[in-house]
Amino acid sequence: MPSYPKVALVFKTRFEENQRILKAISNFNRFHENWTAFVDDQAVSQSNPSWLLKKRWDGVITKHTAPDLISSCVERSIPVVDLSDDDNHYSNVPKIRPDNVALGHKGAEYFKDKGYQHYAFCGFSSEDWARDREDGFTEALKLSGHTLFTFDSAYPKVNEPEWEETEERKIRDWLKNLPNPLALMCCNDLRALQVINACRDLELQVPEDVAILGVNNETVRCELSIPQLSSIPINTEYYGHMAAKAITGMITGKDPEFRELYIDPLDVVSRRSTDALCIDDKQIAAALHIIKRDACSGLSVGQIVDQMHVSRSMLERRFRKYLGKSPQMEIRTVQMQKIKQLLRETNYTLAHIADLAGFDHPEYMSVVFKKMMHLTPIQYRKQTGFQNRLSNRQVL
Repeated sequence: MPSYPKVALVFKTRFEENQRILKAISNFNRFHENWTAFVDDQAVSQSNPSWLLKKRWDGVITKHTAPDLISSCVERSIPVVDLSDDDNHYSNVPKIRPDNVALGHKGAEYFKDKGYQHYAFCGFSSEDWARDREDGFTEALKLSGHTLFTFDSAYPKVNEPEWEETEERKIRDWLKNLPNPLALMCCNDLRALQVINACRDLELQVPEDVAILGVNNETVRCELSIPQLSSIPINTEYYGHMAAKAITGMITGKDPEFRELYIDPLDVVSRRSTDALCIDDKQIAAALHIIKRDACSGLSVGQIVDQMHVSRSMLERRFRKYLGKSPQMEIRTVQMQKIKQLLRETNYTLAHIADLAGFDHPEYMSVVFKKMMHLTPIQYRKQTGFQNRLSNRQVL
């Protein structure tokens, strides 16, 4: 019976994101059969490295801030991959983490497309990742001339009822002085639920008065919330795949291919908490409804004009006034969202995806996709992880 290298995986499995990353690591290893794994599912070794290192390991992947564990592994020449979402770096230890600035950009662009004029961010002042998300959100809004209201406080690492109550009271005091309608991004889903509770206490309607967006897309939190919470997912499939690939190479003596790898966010999973448009112009709101409904059925700007009985020039002017883009660009934006979803979640051929997204020819769809996304559809599919789940099956 063959002997396989042994890898320790330090992940607190009570977190949904960690479960997803472990699943991606498992998928990689299942297809390559490189090593066996032990899961420290309570991350005991984060604070007590000797507990884990009593046994000899050929590699370690840790999702948590664990300087003592990483230093102990380096001293013993054990390859280690660091997945913690902080600003700590260690010599010869590759780091993989979400692109938190890009997450902030993603949230800002999502709300800007809905026509909001007032924006806010609620975060944790003590966390590197939360500050980076706020910086990205702020940067994207300042580039377009918008102002921003912010609220930050320290995160104690332990979520206790007394702390929740105190935070919700502070958030209520902050919210009651802000203008409505308001587009509010939170640093994560936990923070977003605190904001939803504060809005309920103030009798602010979500999303009509305050539209709320979280990060991480923890489905249990998001779907138990009232209203259900919209959120930006972390690309855990790619996260785990690259971690498994990195430790596999290091076990065989290869140098890490990167020092730090940033994982781009996926598109917003929209639920009720952001299901509103903030546009005073009823005709533009009606046009956006038509586009959302029919963009992937071959909709043209001429058809919108015919349905609304307005001139094309007037429609173009109002779109640029309220959204900063043309009606045609909005049609393309909705089509791109559909294409990206199908590339991520299915193994459909490009011809079938083109048909579902309202394109007559897959070749033209690919040209438009590359122009807007700066990647070909196949490159996007590989980057977002679906190809990894298909093993060696080819997706055309």
